[in-house]
Amino acid sequence: MHEIVILGSTGSIGVQALDIVEANPSLFTVVALSAAGTHPELLIAQAKKFRVKVVGVVKNADLIRQALPGVEVIDGQHASTEVAAISCDVVLNAITGSIGLAPTLAALDVDNRVALANKESLVAGGDLVIGRAKPDQLLPVDSEHSAIWQALIGEKKSEIAKLVLTASGGPFRDRRDLSSVTLAEALEHPTWSMGPVVTINSASLMNKGLEIIEAHYLFGVPYSQIEAVIHPQSVVHSMVEFVDGSTIAQASPPNMKGPISLALHYPHRVPAATQPIDWTQSHSWTFAPIDTKRFPAIALARTCGEIGGGLPAIFNASNEVAVQAFIDGQIGFTSIIDVVSSVVDTLRTSAVSTLRDLADVSAAEEDARRTARELLKKVG
Repeated sequence: MHEIVILGSTGSIGVQALDIVEANPSLFTVVALSAAGTHPELLIAQAKKFRVKVVGVVKNADLIRQALPGVEVIDGQHASTEVAAISCDVVLNAITGSIGLAPTLAALDVDNRVALANKESLVAGGDLVIGRAKPDQLLPVDSEHSAIWQALIGEKKSEIAKLVLTASGGPFRDRRDLSSVTLAEALEHPTWSMGPVVTINSASLMNKGLEIIEAHYLFGVPYSQIEAVIHPQSVVHSMVEFVDGSTIAQASPPNMKGPISLALHYPHRVPAATQPIDWTQSHSWTFAPIDTKRFPAIALARTCGEIGGGLPAIFNASNEVAVQAFIDGQIGFTSIIDVVSSVVDTLRTSAVSTLRDLADVSAAEEDARRTARELLKKVG
């Protein structure tokens, strides 16, 4: 029986994780949940259904506390960090954004295994996270990184030639002019159902840039050996090319329950976690290079990752501000990367070269957010 803690329980990954728990009561028990609290009724229902002992929340704490007598409700901005430090077998970090970094570090520090769906932990603070994680303590949940992880089982790092991340291409992979993209269009992902920030990042391929940085830290592979390709069907989740010219790919229908369940139950797989590919039907899988002129976020992410230090945190934080500005109607879709690029250029020389602690990450992010907001004022 695996005791698990789920951070971000009301989001897409958190909800699917709880579906897996419900379907496998002999394998998992949930000891704590955390969420922002913007969907209090769902969080309350989850806590009751899975009989959790602790709930962490930022908003609506009094409402949730009143509805859950006998449950310890931790509130405030650091609630998820406190919940992550509860002793358990696995902490699933499904928080969106760099606010997930502190909980990741807290979980690692008390020797909890971390099933990581919060890519920003590694983008903003990869050196800190990797410096604290022990072997097999940090397990990927993103489908691309789970695919690479699975393809590398039993393989030697010295024999890796290339990691190849696949990207659906989002809703605009075949659209030539992105200047008139609307918010509604950007939120219509053709394959995956995700939150608004991740969906917009997928539409701009910013998400793939973040995933390249994440892959660098997870697998210790140089950026020069990490690529991304468009794969609209989203069945091949990623691939590893080896020095002998062979490539191993991991394939399954576009469903996150496979990666989630493997990270929660590692080293074992959860039977029937997701439906397999139906081999009685014909399938066509296509791959194509990414048009880096239309989608410049990947090249910028690679540059920030290679420079390192505080620059990836600046890259990510400025994107969070720019995406929110797009959601609020303040800027157009193509201006997201323009804002991020301007912030990176402005702060490149002043960014710290080595992250010493969480305070360094926070300082870099605050500089980025302040600079981005100043740029947005000029735009407005």
